[in-house]
Amino acid sequence: MPLHVPPAPAPALRSVLAALGSPSAVRAAGTPFLSAPDGPLTPEHPLPVHLLDPVPARGGLPQARLTGWRFLIRGADRVVAAADTMWTPDGWAFSHFSEGPYLASTERALHQAEPLTGAYQPRLLSIPGLYMLTLWLHRDIADGDDAQPAPADVLIPLAPAPPGIAAHRPHAVAELLPVLSHRLTPAPAPLLGTVV
Repeated sequence: MPLHVPPAPAPALRSVLAALGSPSAVRAAGTPFLSAPDGPLTPEHPLPVHLLDPVPARGGLPQARLTGWRFLIRGADRVVAAADTMWTPDGWAFSHFSEGPYLASTERALHQAEPLTGAYQPRLLSIPGLYMLTLWLHRDIADGDDAQPAPADVLIPLAPAPPGIAAHRPHAVAELLPVLSHRLTPAPAPLLGTVV
């Protein structure tokens, strides 16, 4: 079943297109493929980026909040960079260009998700405390920007994934988020006077 990709906010897309057309923004990125492209550069696969709050509220699942939109930038024959946007007091604005292993991994995870049964809305879920990014497949395709991870949603960790978590293996949110929350919870401080 095809993925139901939410449309990116028009100002976010406009800001990315403006950055792609700005020699100073492209130069500042330090991304060789943007500086000397083999053809036109096209933003595609816009995905909302959510940041995971590692501490669950009252024993529930951790909460996520929308922090931006990421566009994969396609050159002549492949994805060459990503463009991130962020919310500002004036609305959606271009943030930065990036490159690295998450580009190909995001594209691979999207292809991996296409044959899954059921309808999903793809998003990116960032877990900074573990240096981890996942493709989050949200089951409620009508949910808006304030969507939260639900137990039946699917997470596909992108490569590189943290030790002990297999990249590109789909996990139910109910299975993976408790493991991640446990890893993110600081160990209790030893009591004073206790021999360790």
